[in-house]
Amino acid sequence: MQTILITGGAGFIGGNFAHFVLEQPDVRVVNLDALTYAGNLDTLAALNGNPRHIFIHGDIGDAVLINQLLTEYAVDAIVNFAAESHVDRSIDGPAAFVNTNVLGTFNLLNCARAYWMTRDAAAKAAFRFLHVSTDEVYGSLGATGLFTELTSYAPNSPYSASKAASDHLVRAWFHTYGLPVLTTNCSNNYGPYQFPEKLIPLIILKAQRGEPLPIYGDGGNIRDWLFVGDHCRAIWRVLEAGIPGEVYNVGGNSERTNLEVVDTLCTLLDELLPTSPHRPHAQLKQFVTDRPGHDRRYAIDASKLKRELQWQPEETFESGMRRTVTWYLDHPEWCARVMDGSYRGERLGMEN
Repeated sequence: MQTILITGGAGFIGGNFAHFVLEQPDVRVVNLDALTYAGNLDTLAALNGNPRHIFIHGDIGDAVLINQLLTEYAVDAIVNFAAESHVDRSIDGPAAFVNTNVLGTFNLLNCARAYWMTRDAAAKAAFRFLHVSTDEVYGSLGATGLFTELTSYAPNSPYSASKAASDHLVRAWFHTYGLPVLTTNCSNNYGPYQFPEKLIPLIILKAQRGEPLPIYGDGGNIRDWLFVGDHCRAIWRVLEAGIPGEVYNVGGNSERTNLEVVDTLCTLLDELLPTSPHRPHAQLKQFVTDRPGHDRRYAIDASKLKRELQWQPEETFESGMRRTVTWYLDHPEWCARVMDGSYRGERLGMEN
């Protein structure tokens, strides 16, 4: 049985990936999460009692714990999702992003290398360290063009700078020490279990309550939207067949402005909530001051992943958004519990 250590596995993408992996035969998941504000055990509730899922409450910066887990469970692969990930929070408090995203990844790499060196030849050859990163490390695009795996790094926020630093560390551990690493840089994810500070779940929840729907600037910032289930399939495929040392961009082929995203959500909510007193939900839109340093456009060229590993997204923007809105409407109890902490849907990232 293959054993995968998933870090950040109670968060949005990591939690979805844990569910996805455990649908595969003969795979065991050791799930490590620090359970900060965005990590929630409710995301993993369906896995309770599954003997192939082992949850550990801990931090990727804890070298003693990481070393223990790698050895005790004879880990075959690490998939590193653990990260502070919200740009607005990085503006208000960049130190946490450096600590987790840079120093935490550094510690994880060090522990992985020490463990990998103790393995026999076959186990060393099969071992993988897959680092999950973001397209934000590439900076901002103009009106045309796409990010490729060869695009130069130009991060513009504390968040993207911290992820860029971690990407460089991963690359260095391959070229310096030979650790068999893989890196994926993905576009904007959406789907079930996403913490409500992010655009799509925030709009869904605010619209249900009849609250203003905040749109930064003129709403013209463009992102490539990737359904989280498609992202999970891509990560699994890279883990299966990716070439150590390589980078793979993961995109959804779904460029939309933030305003188009909000309008799509409003239209879906009008349809799915026909008795809502807040219909049409588009009347709740409110343009607010843009975030500092807000990149104008991201867009991913995922042709390498399609060409070399035969992956492409299965969900269109329309089908993925419908699945997402339906999920949030069907899971009000999850939404209520994750909002029990300090976050109440307020504006973050206003510092200049």
